[in-house]
Amino acid sequence: MVMVYINGSKYNADVSKNLLQNCLSLNINIPYFCWHPELGSVGFCRLCAVKQYNNVDDKVGRIIMSCITPIIPNMIVSTIDREAQKFQKGIIELLMTNHPHDCPICEEGGNCHLQDMTVITKQNNRRYIYPKRIHKNQYLGEFITHQMNRCIGCYRCVRYYKDYSGGDDFGVYGTSNNIYFGRFQEGAFKSVHSGNLIEVCPTGVFTDKTSYEHYNRKWDLQHSPSICQHCSLGCNIIIGEKYGKLCKIENRYHESLNRYFLCDLGRFGYGYVNVDNRIKNPIKNIHVDNTILNVQDTILLISNIIKKSNRVLGIGSIRSSIESNFALRKLVHQENFSSGLSNTDHNCLKLIVNILQNSGIYIPTLSEIEDYDVVLIIGEDITQTSPRLDLSIRQLHRNKKKDATNIRDIPNWHSMAMLNISNDDKKCIYLIYSHETSLDNITQMQYYGSIQDQEVFASSISDHINQQSHNVQNVDINFSEKVFKIVHALLSSKKPLIISGAHSGSTNLIKAATNIAKGLQNLNKNVGLLLLTPSSNSIGVSIMSNLSIEYALNEILAGTVDTLIVLENDLYRNFCSDFINKVLKKLKNLIVLDHIMTKTTKKSTMLLPVSNFFESSGTVINYEGRSQRFFSVCDPIIYSPQSSILESWQWLYKIYLNIYDQKKNIHLDDVIEEYSNEIELFRKIKFLTPNSNFRILNQKISRLPHRASGRTAILSHYNVHEPEQKKDKNTMFNFSMEGMQPSHYNLEYIPFSWFPGWNSIQSFNKYDLKKQTYNSGIRIFQTHAIDKNFFFHIMINLNNMTGEWNIVPYYVLFGNEELSQYSPVIQKQYSKVYALLNIQYKKILGLKKNSVIECDCLKNKFTFFIKFSYKLPLQQIGLPLGRLNVPRTLLGKNIRNIRGII
Repeated sequence: MVMVYINGSKYNADVSKNLLQNCLSLNINIPYFCWHPELGSVGFCRLCAVKQYNNVDDKVGRIIMSCITPIIPNMIVSTIDREAQKFQKGIIELLMTNHPHDCPICEEGGNCHLQDMTVITKQNNRRYIYPKRIHKNQYLGEFITHQMNRCIGCYRCVRYYKDYSGGDDFGVYGTSNNIYFGRFQEGAFKSVHSGNLIEVCPTGVFTDKTSYEHYNRKWDLQHSPSICQHCSLGCNIIIGEKYGKLCKIENRYHESLNRYFLCDLGRFGYGYVNVDNRIKNPIKNIHVDNTILNVQDTILLISNIIKKSNRVLGIGSIRSSIESNFALRKLVHQENFSSGLSNTDHNCLKLIVNILQNSGIYIPTLSEIEDYDVVLIIGEDITQTSPRLDLSIRQLHRNKKKDATNIRDIPNWHSMAMLNISNDDKKCIYLIYSHETSLDNITQMQYYGSIQDQEVFASSISDHINQQSHNVQNVDINFSEKVFKIVHALLSSKKPLIISGAHSGSTNLIKAATNIAKGLQNLNKNVGLLLLTPSSNSIGVSIMSNLSIEYALNEILAGTVDTLIVLENDLYRNFCSDFINKVLKKLKNLIVLDHIMTKTTKKSTMLLPVSNFFESSGTVINYEGRSQRFFSVCDPIIYSPQSSILESWQWLYKIYLNIYDQKKNIHLDDVIEEYSNEIELFRKIKFLTPNSNFRILNQKISRLPHRASGRTAILSHYNVHEPEQKKDKNTMFNFSMEGMQPSHYNLEYIPFSWFPGWNSIQSFNKYDLKKQTYNSGIRIFQTHAIDKNFFFHIMINLNNMTGEWNIVPYYVLFGNEELSQYSPVIQKQYSKVYALLNIQYKKILGLKKNSVIECDCLKNKFTFFIKFSYKLPLQQIGLPLGRLNVPRTLLGKNIRNIRGII
């Protein structure tokens, strides 16, 4: 920090930031367009002009661009100089010459950085009277709308898409006044990070097409801070709601995790919460007489069922909160509570928890990943299962340049200089997987093989690093050369990163990855280990249960169970229909809690409607063991008074209290307190966030902006009089605009982006976001002393059954997890289910692109469209496990007969 003088006052400035960013953090307004805190500075738009003076005697000064000006001690700057402000105003006027004045119909209206900057510069006159240029808009898929006429040529979009996210199907074309930002041909973006263009663009060129049906202005949306529910990374999001419909998801800054960007799954995968066939009331015998019940009758009926049952089992869910899973465990008792994970996934998760708890290997955050120098990915296609991690990995090349920039005295925020230095960077990523991925273009080397071959290859790397005797002998030269290259790269690195996880269903791959990391740690390498899990709360649920879903189902088949309670889990997603149908016939009572209609809910004898994630509050634990809180954005009863929707934990606790005749009201704080005291690893969670009694100046935090309009009209079809606002007894937020605005307090739980005079998402740039207070979340695993003897002995089954095909997982972005595949827009876009085969079978089986094949497995017949791979080994078939009608139990199974039918 050094002393500088801005507008006649002294300030401490951060020399690692440019002048613009320092001024914004000091709450000094400077307009800008092309600068972005993550993309750096280029000085294209010329809007951030300020006046700099040589010394106190200099009365003239000179205009400089603050985004490309470094901080120097005792520098003298004026942001309010008339000449500089006139310059800014002129730039805005030039940029607006061809911009349509369509704010009333533009989706960005009220959330537009261009509007904010125009107001800041006080440019309110239109002198341009000539015809404006007109561009043709492109079709960019089902998620993003293109309105090129609104472009001001800031170049942010192309800098983000090409230089930052590594996309190659979007660029800038034309010259002079006919610059065009788009694709060479119309079509959906290939990048899984394309949705960030919506927030990167300072105008309305790129807008969210999925929000059109429920579109509302930002100031009329009720907001809440939440956590993305799709993968295990735990990205922070802002959710916006109106009329009980989720209208929009935006990025919420988290310094250690997602920072400024989300993946497309997190941004667009929410459509399942707005489906028309929403379960709203308890239903008895949904497959017979479909009797509708109220809350009290339902609680009494289920309580009597449980009292009369010989044994009650509960199946939990990795897509449900800790609170809801704990409530189910409490109701059925721990010895009867299953994690809801298949044996394969359960074993992988238990192993990962053991490693997180006992290995002593550091688990890096998403932002820390960008500082590693060599990465080895084992058995994971992170571009599809954890795409925000893919974006972090792609920044390794950018951050590898830090040493070079320090030598050449170039600041890291200088975008063009950094880009030029990066042109000759060596690739530092190594990949072990079953088939090609979209990360291959930036990897140094790939090894493709069956899961068994991957286990052998990864174990060989571990053996060399740990100087162990080799498990496998007589390997070919190509195999050995690749092993030695990866071993050499890891041993030559200063800060290696090993990535693996549960998506391949192989505990051996996880063990090998841990052994490699442990060996490097013992060699005094600053190593990181990242183990990915299937869903947002996989870690949390696996801590709470030692029983897989197979255990529960086998107990039912054995006739020892007459009542099963299923929490937000579709049993048919894991197992074939014939098997689940056989199990369910053994039950007297199937009680299901869910918010979407699945095959399992349709088989229930009692169906309880529960709130989905945006209507709920709770806690999830991400891949690094970070517990994070998400908050409901609305109470569904407000918009549907006749419904009986409760949060899952509320249903389960009400039943429990009724059974044991306990007359008391339970709130979320009570549940958190209870499981924090009962489960050792969760003991810190009760300190995670302020409780429901938290106040700022004796007020709760408002979920609605102070500019919200028409509140009375929202519920006018129920009552012409404005009803009393619903009280949120579980959190520190209000379901209204009344309360404290979030601009200056508790940034880690900010409900919406806003700062005085800054209404767009760019208002986040006004905060000093790298303060420790914004780094929300508590890691539940303690840092243990390094145990050099922590090591796994790996047993690999080398039996290869000739004449059979082996099933390996083939992941796609939408549908990997359970929820997004219920979104109507995603069903429309990704309705076909593809299998992956080696390209050689195009001739062997007489197939062609989009052919249809049949295959038999587990006494069931499956039908798939075909995609071809150049890298998938022969006699391997990749299936999208977990998609509808493709159960995860097929993982690793063998099939004998594949035949083309079209």
